[in-house]
Amino acid sequence: MIQVFKIGGNVVDNPVMLSDFLKDFAAIPGPKVLVHGGGVMASQMQKALGMTPVMIQGRRVTDQEALKVVTMVYAGWCNKRITAMLQANGCNAIGLTGADGNVICARRRPPVDIDGEMVDYGFVGDVKPEGVNTAFLNSLLAQGIVPVLCAINHDSQGNLLNTNADTIASSVAIALGEGTRLIYCFEKDGVLADKDDDSSVIPHISKDEFTRLKAEGVIADGMIPKLQNAFKAIEAGIDSVVIKHARNILNETGTILK
Repeated sequence: MIQVFKIGGNVVDNPVMLSDFLKDFAAIPGPKVLVHGGGVMASQMQKALGMTPVMIQGRRVTDQEALKVVTMVYAGWCNKRITAMLQANGCNAIGLTGADGNVICARRRPPVDIDGEMVDYGFVGDVKPEGVNTAFLNSLLAQGIVPVLCAINHDSQGNLLNTNADTIASSVAIALGEGTRLIYCFEKDGVLADKDDDSSVIPHISKDEFTRLKAEGVIADGMIPKLQNAFKAIEAGIDSVVIKHARNILNETGTILK
């Protein structure tokens, strides 16, 4: 069984939480893939450079200057730091963008209608499972090498594209096929019924419940694309998806989506 883990930007930006997560991740036996975000750090870098991060429904609008920043942060510092820390934990890893080894090819997202307004996300890539080079990933896994994938992909025309890391994790899990597990790890114990109450974890969520909770505003912002991608994976044959705290990857906790 292959396990695909995704860690969010708040974990990547927290040295202690990241170190603890990677130690636990390295201890997990069997083939595994790690997908990481870095949005918190990217937003900090944009602001430091005098830019204003623009997020719409949890997704970053990425113009050409923003693309340069997120590439530096995701594919540079975050990706290589995570890879080095895994090596320190005895886990042989290789850090990749989608352009490396043609591991993920994406399509630039056309303008989309959001609440009656056309939104151009810029250099944002939509990834589908068929764009994932599973032969390459499986060749690495067969050698005991852990692929560490960041949120930067390419369009096969020489352009880099920024893709939501939750989408990448979902697409990779679907592409790797039946029996693959998908685990989203972030700084909360699961999906919360009350965002201000860390103990209000919802243990199970169905697709219908997700639709209702989103309409009620219980699920909002960056949690929306996370759950959208989780249910996309389930509809494509992944048995279940777990959303949990990064410190809990060695135990059975969190929110299970089925």
